[in-house]
Amino acid sequence: MTRRATIIGGGVIGGGWAARFLLNGWDVSVFDPDPEAERKIGEVLANARRSLPGLYDRPLPAEGQLIFPQSLADAVRGAEWIQESIPERLDLKHRVLGDLSGLAGEDTVIGSSTSGFKPSELNENGARAIVAHPFNPVYLLPLIELVGDAATCARASEILRGIGMYPLTLRKEIDAHIADRFLEAVWREALWLVKDGIATTEEIDEAIRMGFGIRWAQMGLFETYRIAGGEAGMRHFLAQFGPALKWPWTKLMNVPDFNDDLVDLIAGQSDAQSGHRTIRELERLRDDNLVAMMRALKRTESGAGGVIHAHEAALPRPDDVEGMPVTAAHRVPTSWTDYNGHMNETHYLEIGSRASDRFMELIGADAAYIESGFSYFTAENNIRYYDEVRAGEALTVTTQVVGAEGKKLHLLQRIHAEGRGEVATLETLLIHVDLTTRRSVLPPPEIAGKIAGYVAAQAHLPRPEGLKIGPV
Repeated sequence: MTRRATIIGGGVIGGGWAARFLLNGWDVSVFDPDPEAERKIGEVLANARRSLPGLYDRPLPAEGQLIFPQSLADAVRGAEWIQESIPERLDLKHRVLGDLSGLAGEDTVIGSSTSGFKPSELNENGARAIVAHPFNPVYLLPLIELVGDAATCARASEILRGIGMYPLTLRKEIDAHIADRFLEAVWREALWLVKDGIATTEEIDEAIRMGFGIRWAQMGLFETYRIAGGEAGMRHFLAQFGPALKWPWTKLMNVPDFNDDLVDLIAGQSDAQSGHRTIRELERLRDDNLVAMMRALKRTESGAGGVIHAHEAALPRPDDVEGMPVTAAHRVPTSWTDYNGHMNETHYLEIGSRASDRFMELIGADAAYIESGFSYFTAENNIRYYDEVRAGEALTVTTQVVGAEGKKLHLLQRIHAEGRGEVATLETLLIHVDLTTRRSVLPPPEIAGKIAGYVAAQAHLPRPEGLKIGPV
């Protein structure tokens, strides 16, 4: 049965929530009186469709249905999750959350995207919401801060993990939760640096993105500092740098006057820094960078990459096609394309090699098998290109065994683009090797038997034409 989420407020955050649920197979209803809401949501969703699937090497669920009901009652009907993402005005939140609490089902999670208000403040007039504070863009960044009723937060955590997010439940409620308190401290110090003429907005941003920002992305604060202490660890770091807490390095507790002069200074410098690009261009640039970084982190299961790795592992694999296993399914990220906007030749080989790796898993020649001292080595590859592939296209790879005799295994990986058929093939010859002697040997009966099973299942398929690697 299709699950349903309701989003109240169709701005940047509400649009991101809608995209996150939709692209994970949920039906979504959006309620927002703004006549431009549908257009705005559509633009955010277009960016999400372009970027989120690029984080995964397995297809996401079929996209849900998006609707825009005309009444709040219609919007929340049948919703398992309701997310309020309206402006940060407590009186407005009281009214909307009160209405939602009366209309929603008893087991429906009602989350507020508030970045600052506590649950006790949101619910002081009888509502039953929890804080579910996301980070922009919601459809890419996994962190969600949860604050409120323990049982509701536990149920919310389970739902959020199911759509690829990382819920962080606070032990106690506090103004601005956890992450925004850090951000506020950095923001205040940045305002002083600009006001005092120490740095421009661009220089401050460079200090973050060229240094500690990307470091924090995979390790956080305390683990980073622990490593900074060397072999002696955190104790040595604290002994070395703890006294600095008494030094006048920061004006954290002293806030500059937030007046027109400061606003003009910040806005002018920001225009000079980024005004040559539109907001959508900046969003696309941001999304491309996030996808590339998070895919890199996924390789080592670090930080946000570990969340993606775990989510991907839970996604279902496609069924076999005519006896051929689907050994790879991938939507082409922008980082795989070249200056022509086409998928670079390197990545035809990459997706084909991933298919070979998956086939090795299917026959039992996986990581554990390699640990036991045996493996298949690639001896020869031949790629044939039939059509160009662009960013965002969904590719699937099927594997045909075209030869299996003794130590040799001859595979043909057929690369298909959704709706267009076969766009390339990768022909691969592999040799079974004893890793101790580094010599070719016959595979054991259990491996040979699994290969024979695929040969039998594919016996009805004709031998492909145009093979470049000779018969094995």
